[in-house]
Amino acid sequence: MKRKSLRSLLMTVVMIVALLNSVSATYPQQPSQQPPGDNCQYFPETGHRVCGAFLDFYTTRGGSEIFGFPISKTFNDPVRGLEVQYFQRARMESHPYNPDPYKVLLGLLADELGYSFPPASQKQIPASNNVFHHHFTETGHVVSYAFLDYFREKGGLDIFGYPRSEFMCEDGYIVQYFQRARMEWHPEDTSSSQMRLTNLGEIYIERFNIPEEYLRPEPSSETLGGSQPSPSEPSITKLNISASVRYAITGREGVQTVFVYVNDQQHRSVKGAEVKMTVHY
Repeated sequence: MKRKSLRSLLMTVVMIVALLNSVSATYPQQPSQQPPGDNCQYFPETGHRVCGAFLDFYTTRGGSEIFGFPISKTFNDPVRGLEVQYFQRARMESHPYNPDPYKVLLGLLADELGYSFPPASQKQIPASNNVFHHHFTETGHVVSYAFLDYFREKGGLDIFGYPRSEFMCEDGYIVQYFQRARMEWHPEDTSSSQMRLTNLGEIYIERFNIPEEYLRPEPSSETLGGSQPSPSEPSITKLNISASVRYAITGREGVQTVFVYVNDQQHRSVKGAEVKMTVHY
């Protein structure tokens, strides 16, 4: 059993190294700090500010519930030829030549991360679309019940895109994938909305190696133009932990790989974090 555990650990390390180095792009150099404009908001939770059209989109289309907090500065993405900004759950893209209200669009993060599943079977398709079910012929999937309510109430296609799966059980929760999001139903939460969104923006940044210079927290407006505080190691006030497995379903034999990401409140990797995992067979 110890030998198998060691083999699993070694495979995990190899897979993580391969994953983090699999995709790269040449990103242009940008100034380390840009003075904030008038239409900006600074988020101390992550040390980034959101400005202009991105801020308007953020405040009018759901705020932190839908997007989370910003985890990068705005920068020119050479892969897409667009000005972008990453949030915990989304990537905003500037499309200045589009007609209103489509000058800001959300990236198809779930598609880019490879989350796609076979369309619904004939038995899963409802007899007709109604208040409880909707069959999206564009992708062949059905959205139902609480997932459909949340989809309709929180922005529909503009925010979530088309469904990429049926609802399913993952990580102990019922979830459903969309082009731009992954919904999670949390029935144990009675104090707020029982639907939450996965932090796909964080997962994307970890997987595709967004350069650290774009993720580095910025000083607040109070420190800009004045004396800068002496650099020191910032304190950790919150741990954000996410995990995923290499294979959603495995047989009784073989090796499973688990990826665990531990970041602080400003999305910095936490060095020396100890992770304990319990595996149930």
